[in-house]
Amino acid sequence: MKDILYRLFNHQYLGREEAGQALANIAGGKYNGEQISALITVFLMRSISVDELAGFRDALLALRVPVDLSEYKPIDIVGTGGDGKNTFNISTASCFVLAGAGYNVVKHGNYGATSVSGASNVIEQHGVKFTKDINKLRESLDACRIAYLHAPFFNPALKAVASIRKNLGVRTFFNLLGPLVNPVMPAYQLLGVYNLPLFRLYSYTYQVSGTRFGVVHSIDGYDEISLTSEFKVAMPEKEKVYTPEMIGLKRYKEADLYGGDTPEAASAIFDRVLNNTATDAQRDCVLVNSAFAIQVICPGKSVEECLFEARESLQSGKALSAFKKFVEVNSSCDSIH
Repeated sequence: MKDILYRLFNHQYLGREEAGQALANIAGGKYNGEQISALITVFLMRSISVDELAGFRDALLALRVPVDLSEYKPIDIVGTGGDGKNTFNISTASCFVLAGAGYNVVKHGNYGATSVSGASNVIEQHGVKFTKDINKLRESLDACRIAYLHAPFFNPALKAVASIRKNLGVRTFFNLLGPLVNPVMPAYQLLGVYNLPLFRLYSYTYQVSGTRFGVVHSIDGYDEISLTSEFKVAMPEKEKVYTPEMIGLKRYKEADLYGGDTPEAASAIFDRVLNNTATDAQRDCVLVNSAFAIQVICPGKSVEECLFEARESLQSGKALSAFKKFVEVNSSCDSIH
C-alpha cells in the first residue's frame, strides 16, 4: 500500500488491474484504517479515472455474493449520494412508485454515509429485516414487484469500509461504485449524479456496458431530478436538458426537499409521499424521478405518459400497497449479518 500511496501522492494514476487488486486487498483486510483513509482522500482531491473506476468495479463484482434474478428484468433507481443536500429518500420512494405501476425493481442500497438517511435506514425503520436468501428475494418480487439488497450483505468490500466511510462523513469513491455493483446486474438503471464530470463518466461507462440506462443530474448539484433547477438526462438514444416547466411541473426551492435531521424525520416524509399526503414538492420530485425511470424501460413513451403512470400508481394507492406488502413479506425473514 505504501508504494500505491506514494504514486498517488505524486499525481500518478492506477491501472485497471492495480485498482482492482487494491480494492481486493481492502476487502481482504490487508490494509489498516489509516491507509484506507489516505487512499480515499486521494480521490477526494482529484477525479477518478475511467480505468480506476473500472478496476474497483471489477474487484467488487468478482467478490460479490451473486444473485440471479435476471428473469425479472428489473430496474434499480439510485443516486451516487454525496451531493450534500440531505434530501429525503427520493430514489427509494420512486422504487415503490414503479413497483405499484407494475415494473419489477431490485433496489441496491446501504445506510447513509453522507446524509442522515440512506435506503437501508428508511427501510429498516419500518421493521424490514435484510436478507441474502434468494428464495426470499424472489418471494418479495412475486408478491409486490420489488426486492431489496442491503449492500454489505452482497459486497464484502463495502462492509469492510463502512465504519471508515461513516466516520469520514464525506463522499468517497465508494459512492461512485455503489450504483455500478448491484449484484443482480439489473437490465435497467436510473442513476443520479451530483456533477457534470460524473454525468459524463457514467454515461460513457454505461454506453459500453450494455445496460439500458438513464443518467440524471440537476444543474444546481442534486444527484437526482430535484425540480429546483434545470436538469440533464442521458439515455442511450438521447441527451437533453429539461426545465420543470417543460414537462408541466412547478419549480421548487431547496428547502422544500430537506430530509430532516434524523432518520425518523426522513422516514416520516417517505411515509407521507407513499400515503399521498406529502407536500407538492416532495410528491412531484418522486414522480418525476419515477417517470424517467419508466422511460428507461419504455423509451417509446413520452415523459408526459410516464408521469401519468407514476401519478396513477401513487394516487390510486398502488405504490403504498406495494410498500405494505414489501414490509409484510420482508419483516418475517431472518436477518443475516
